[in-house]
Order: sequence, then C-alpha cells, then structure tokens
Amino acid sequence: MISNDLNKILAHTEDGYKDKNLFAKCFACLELTSLNFTDNASSISAMIKKVNDFPSAFPDMPEIAAVCVFPSMLKTVRENLARQKVEIISVSGGFPAAQTFRTVQIAEAVNAYTEGADEIDVVLSVGKFLDGEYEEVAKDIRVIADIGRRFKVILETGALKTSESIYKAAMIAMENGANFIKTSTGKFEPAATHEAFMTMALAVRDFRERTGKNIGLKAAGGIVTSKDAVIYRSIVKHVLGEDSCTPQYFRIGASRLANNLLMDIEGKNWF
Repeated sequence: MISNDLNKILAHTEDGYKDKNLFAKCFACLELTSLNFTDNASSISAMIKKVNDFPSAFPDMPEIAAVCVFPSMLKTVRENLARQKVEIISVSGGFPAAQTFRTVQIAEAVNAYTEGADEIDVVLSVGKFLDGEYEEVAKDIRVIADIGRRFKVILETGALKTSESIYKAAMIAMENGANFIKTSTGKFEPAATHEAFMTMALAVRDFRERTGKNIGLKAAGGIVTSKDAVIYRSIVKHVLGEDSCTPQYFRIGASRLANNLLMDIEGKNWF
C-alpha cells in the first residue's frame, strides 16, 4: 500500500525535479548540519560565518532554517551566529545511540538548552524498542518533554526495518511529547528512505486526525540531491498538505545538499 501511494507521489512530482522555485522552498527548510568527529571551534566558526554572510551573497534566496551541531559546539554557534531567523539545534540525549543513563540524557538536554539550543534532537531508545520495552522507550521521551522545550525524536528508521515498527515508534514519540519526528542520525545504514518517511508522514496524519496536533517531520541521512529534497517535500505535501511544507513543520538535515541546491538554483556553491 505504501509503495503504491509512494509511486503515485513520485510520478506526480516528476515535473518538479528541475523546478528552481521548489528547490528554493526546500532550501528554506534546511538544517545545515555538521556532526563530524573532527568538528572544532575553528571549523564551526567558519561554517557560521558562511551563514551570516549568505544573505549578502545571495539576496534573492531564502535563508536556511537552522544549524545543527554537537552540544560542545553550541557556545561557538551562539557567540558567532548573527542571523536571528536561523535557529540553533543540538543533538543530545546520548546521540547517536541513546545507550546511556536516563539521568545523563536529561542532564545533557538541559545543558544544551542552557548553552543556547532552540531545539534538540534526541534518539529513540532503539535497543529497548527492539526488545519490546515500549513503556521504557516512552519514559525516555517523556523526561525530555518534561523539560518543556521543543525537541525532535530521531527514530533511526533503518534499524527498525519494517513499516509497522516505524509507525509504532513514531506514535510512541508523538504521544509522549515530541514536536518533530526525524528519520535518522546519519550514523546508521540505511539512513533516510522514501518508504520510511512516507510511513512517518502517515503516522503524523493519523495522530493529527486523532488529537488535532500537527507534528513536524525531518528527513536526514544521505539526502544529497535536489531531486531527493523535492521528493521528501512532495511526500509531506501529498500526505499532510502544503501548510505542512513550511520550516515550522518540515526540515531536511543537510551538509552536501545545501550546496547542491544552490548549484541548481544559482549555479554556484557557498557552504
């Protein structure tokens, strides 16, 4: 069923694969991401300078939605970022495996917010989920929700394998306070897939119909081409509507994608 619906979306979207206007709309939903073991104050400062200078270099382009970094880089981002519309995101809660103490997850989340994060991305406790410990998974999410700030839950869909498991994990995340659900950490293969994202979108639709709450969706992990960005946006549009395609409800985690979109729109790189 998901494959059939997805094929229809892909066919319907084909005309948009070279649409610069759609590329720009995808660009506005980007979270420019650096989560490398080699990240340091100098490399992150250089990235943020590019973000600060971007509007002058590309006056006809929208700005990115956010930057996403490790907790240790938050101070550097906060001290250097001059663009008020660009949010600061941090991975947290024992990223990328969530294989740590709950007290550590809470402490890291609180510290990330204190250091300037507007939002954090935490990872679903995949090991517990695969072992059927669904209430423990829910508790791990609720303690983050109890802090009272915006956060995403990364499902790590490649580890969950089936649509049924992805749908169930998405529901647990949303029912316990997640503001966004996200496909992948980018540290596990397979990362984001169209099928997994479609399942997540359907879960968001069902949750919205039941509760009236609209939850955001983030695709991340291995998304490189402009065409792929348009596909993820199209899934959101066809399942949830155009209103859910704004940065408030749709994000794409990106490193190489940012420059590929710029190349296809403006004919040059920047980041």
